[in-house]
Amino acid sequence: MPDDKKWPLVSIIIPHWRGAEILQRCLQSLQATDYRPFEILLIDNACDDGSVAKVLPHFPEVRVVASAKNLGYAGGCNLGLRASRGKYAALLNNDAVVTPGWLAPLVAAMERNESVAACQPKILALDAPDQFDYAGAAGGFMDWLGYPFCRGRVFFTLEHDRGQYDDEVDIFWASGACCLLRQAALAETGELDEHFFAHMEEIDLNWRLHWAGYRVRAVPGAVVYHQAGSTLQAESPRKVYLNHRNGLILLLKNMPAAQLFKVLPLRLLLDVLAALRMLLRLHWAQAVKVLAAYVYLITHARQIRRQRRQSYDSRKIAHTALLRKFYARSIVWDYFAGGKKRFSDLPS
Repeated sequence: MPDDKKWPLVSIIIPHWRGAEILQRCLQSLQATDYRPFEILLIDNACDDGSVAKVLPHFPEVRVVASAKNLGYAGGCNLGLRASRGKYAALLNNDAVVTPGWLAPLVAAMERNESVAACQPKILALDAPDQFDYAGAAGGFMDWLGYPFCRGRVFFTLEHDRGQYDDEVDIFWASGACCLLRQAALAETGELDEHFFAHMEEIDLNWRLHWAGYRVRAVPGAVVYHQAGSTLQAESPRKVYLNHRNGLILLLKNMPAAQLFKVLPLRLLLDVLAALRMLLRLHWAQAVKVLAAYVYLITHARQIRRQRRQSYDSRKIAHTALLRKFYARSIVWDYFAGGKKRFSDLPS
């Protein structure tokens, strides 16, 4: 970073539940960060494998914030946000590995424009460093049905990084694997929604930031590596449940009503087809979890309706302005029927 400017404090927040090896690797990589000043807050999310006690003696600079129970990713991050002191907060997965220059470009992007409330680096796969990572890749987008995808990752297709997405652009959501947040914006929109527990809570937060009139950016000059699936494997019934349930909560909380009434029947149809595919593959537990997601929505309808009202009260832009931020087509149709497997294949 240049020496002629006083750069702001960044609070790096790392929720942790289990895994001494991944935690040590993450903290070691942070020691080489060339940005100053920053603080590291490790959120002990009721860790039960002794990894915090094992690793922390080697990193005296790390401040531990302990929870008596596992609050999930959202709750753990919120605990860290409340204890943080920085102008910006960097949320970082414990299975991520940062490069020395990862933080400076993110801060610079935020300092250049106060309308930017969140940004993310280029996120590459730790086990395949020339390939984009599933969790965020080069920036997240959303189609009009509410399905998320990324530059560099559409559904199950991960592209190799050849510099094709090295331009800094506006995106719809910044990945929770690694993102930088403007604390002043969070004071307006609220923190991460702890009802999500894990998965898609960062998309919900980014959606609320858009409603508040802020922008979100991809900053590929910053690079971070991420080990996908170290907490929950893609085929885990628990992950299937959280993805289906949280994806629907996301829409019910944030999507404009006119769009929502068109989208929900189609999402129901696609979820039925997904469950049938699981049954045909004899993945019974996964299919049951799709049904369980809808049971949750029915039994928690009052809570979700209250959250939607709260989201609506904080909106500062028109529905039409928000709709322009969505991919206007169906990514499901384009990917599975149209054969458009890469982000660059999609019509602009």
